Amino acid sequence: MLALRLLNVVAPAYFLCISLVTFVLQLFLFLPSMREDPAAAHLFSPALLHGALFLFLSANALGNYVLVIQNSPDDLSTFQGTSSRRAQCPPPSTHFCRVCARVTLRHDHHCFFTGNCIGSRNMRNFVLFCLYTSLACLYSMVAGVAYISAVLSISFAHPLAFLTLLPTSISQFFSGAVLGSEMFVILMLYLWFAVGLACAGFCCHQLLLILRGQTRHQARKGMAVSARPWRKNLQEVFGKRWLLGLLVPMFNVGSESSKQQDK
Repeated sequence: MLALRLLNVVAPAYFLCISLVTFVLQLFLFLPSMREDPAAAHLFSPALLHGALFLFLSANALGNYVLVIQNSPDDLSTFQGTSSRRAQCPPPSTHFCRVCARVTLRHDHHCFFTGNCIGSRNMRNFVLFCLYTSLACLYSMVAGVAYISAVLSISFAHPLAFLTLLPTSISQFFSGAVLGSEMFVILMLYLWFAVGLACAGFCCHQLLLILRGQTRHQARKGMAVSARPWRKNLQEVFGKRWLLGLLVPMFNVGSESSKQQDK
């Protein structure tokens, strides 16, 4: 249990450090290298378009990350004082989290990178956090590949060029042909690739469970859920203003779960 609580502190710090390093590399390496193109127009220069897109992806990723932390799932102990709630049986999705030391409703899983449980109140923000984190990492990887290709004059036209980049760069680094900053960017390329694929996998798996109206805890325990239309399951999590939530980090406004909490 001590190891889990320590991981609950280290994982968010690890994510914030990666975000800070990514922002510094984008600001001081990738953007200045794009400004050196003299043929680009000033209004639609690659640096301006790249900066705007990266800020959009990172703002949505960090914004939904903060909302996941702020909006914890409903704690069952908050309803124990109500006689109507006390008479009802706990729903099958009720689960006790050992890390948070509380009983939560619509429990999906405990995310160590946010240090919080994922449930009805922050499920939408968690899915969007995984989506935009994946896009931001993969986009940073593409920008980093373009930077390394220009600096080291490496062609990535061959499909195996990216796989052989790391061992080749390590040998060149110790021989002095590759600088320390360039080697650091190469290592970040593989980290962005791994984090991007992992977050994309989490996002797709979570969307599949939402379409089935099932939480990850229920799927792991083999619990059966009532069959409902997939549109209703999506609306319960994402609400009617789902398009606005894709563009701007916001709470579950208009979702069925938030309406049930207000009653």
